[in-house]
Amino acid sequence: MTSPGAPLKSAAWLAEHLTDPRVRVLDCRYALTDPLVGRLAYLAGHVPGAVYADLETDLSGPVRPGGAGGRHPLPDPAALARWLGGVGIGNAHVVVAYDDPSTGQGFYAARAWWLLRWLGHREVYVLDGGWPAFLAAGGRPSTQEPDHAPTTFTPDVQPDMVATAEDVQRRAAGTLLIDARAPARYRGDVEPLDRKAGHIPGAVNREWAGALDERGHWRGAEAQAARLRAGDAPTITYCGSGISATPNLLARELAGVPLGPDNRLYAGSWSDWVSDEARPVATGEEPA
Repeated sequence: MTSPGAPLKSAAWLAEHLTDPRVRVLDCRYALTDPLVGRLAYLAGHVPGAVYADLETDLSGPVRPGGAGGRHPLPDPAALARWLGGVGIGNAHVVVAYDDPSTGQGFYAARAWWLLRWLGHREVYVLDGGWPAFLAAGGRPSTQEPDHAPTTFTPDVQPDMVATAEDVQRRAAGTLLIDARAPARYRGDVEPLDRKAGHIPGAVNREWAGALDERGHWRGAEAQAARLRAGDAPTITYCGSGISATPNLLARELAGVPLGPDNRLYAGSWSDWVSDEARPVATGEEPA
């Protein structure tokens, strides 16, 4: 079982280890509404030595015809491993990913964290508080892009971290299906991105944003457990396209349930679910 706090590193820790040659940093800032926002923010200033990880080109695979796999399919493991090696991240490195929770979209670093764990990399963490925490701790931004020597990253894919649409449909009794989107999207009141509004029948709503406090820091183990209300039940978590669900997966690990068969991501999420017209859709409030 993973000990509480294990998926996170503090800004103080990062400042102390920033010049450690074993440490690599991923800048995951992004905005779904404007794909250039993150890259421009990176160019304007980033954690020294950080590599920019683009959600669309680095942390996702190509969108498939018809939408199967969702809006942000999982990247091919070999392709992701080649990218990691190409930017100087190998199996022996300690990786810290950050984004900017002050924008209201503090879930991109958790996506990077989850992906590296999916490839079998244990030494990967999310920077608690993200970019604002780095600045508040006295961190000095850099505009210089790193030139880490290329290396080799050998993946050890963990298939039990992933659930498919078929797994969701055939989930065993007692498995909790968690929808991480905002309540209005869960209920089907609005749907700004996908072809249908609503949620997967039987899902409960635990919005991802509740994982963070008002400063953008991760809440503690007890608060996460109380918020998710999953107990020891196996869970499958989804969102719109497998991005904002990952904070809930990290939150479950904070609460003591490691990634794996009891804490899985439905990677294609809602956008994959509604790509098949035969799959049922529910609307309205959470089931009793």
